[in-house]
Amino acid sequence: MATQSHSSYLTGKLLLAMPSMGDSRFHHAVIFVISHHALGAMGLIVNSPVQDFTFDQLMKEAGLADIPIKRSGVVLLNGGPVEIQHGFLLHTSDYTQENTIEVNAGLSVSASLDALQAFAGGQVPKEGLLALGYAGWGSGQLEQELQDNAWSVVDSDYEILFNTPLEDRWERAFSRLGVDPSLMSHEAGRA
Repeated sequence: MATQSHSSYLTGKLLLAMPSMGDSRFHHAVIFVISHHALGAMGLIVNSPVQDFTFDQLMKEAGLADIPIKRSGVVLLNGGPVEIQHGFLLHTSDYTQENTIEVNAGLSVSASLDALQAFAGGQVPKEGLLALGYAGWGSGQLEQELQDNAWSVVDSDYEILFNTPLEDRWERAFSRLGVDPSLMSHEAGRA
């Protein structure tokens, strides 16, 4: 395989599971790529809600039950199958702390109790998605899955991430490519 240049890495992009995706954990998944480099990749599924566990329950389990929750309608997301006990806040870059990772000019990721407390308080960040777990790939694994047509790639989009209902994000992201996924073949192949 040809050497991949830094500029071809997918940090800050969205991965869209192709209709032919064989892994049911990623059926119609939209994944925001937090990090992609020679050693692998990490991302958060941004359109799959956690079942039977609420934001209030998370706050209690995190020892933050006394913090008044001023943000309404927070849906916890199933960020991926790896380390599901860890939470990640994908958010606008108007909030930063010591452990915040800036993904691109407008989006960052934080994974601390301070970030969870600030998010619950409703002041900063302006927008955020709270995910439990993440999706991860080892060195060369994501590149191989891309070659195998398991994923399509699109630029990340504020509207898709923060203003589109979860159930519409996959189709809306595909529409950015000018593609109707319902018309796509469910068979993978190469020309």
